[in-house]
Amino acid sequence: MVKIRLSRGGAKKQPFYHIIVTDSRVRRDGRNIERLGFFNPVARGQNERLRVDTERVDHWVEQGAKMSERVSHLVKEARKVAQQTA
Repeated sequence: MVKIRLSRGGAKKQPFYHIIVTDSRVRRDGRNIERLGFFNPVARGQNERLRVDTERVDHWVEQGAKMSERVSHLVKEARKVAQQTA
């Protein structure tokens, strides 16, 4: 099964997550199919906190990919922000 989930990067106590498409059997930080964006929970000031390619997310969901609970919340947030700026 293909999943859309977070992959952790960054340094110790400085988390940074990539939103990726991967096979559900692959480990968290293992090989991925495609990177769809990122989430920076410790962003300060002008640093960008969240970026998601919602068109690609929709494409993968149409193909049968399942989003993790956290990713689905982040996608909703990204769509809400994009709607407010448009």
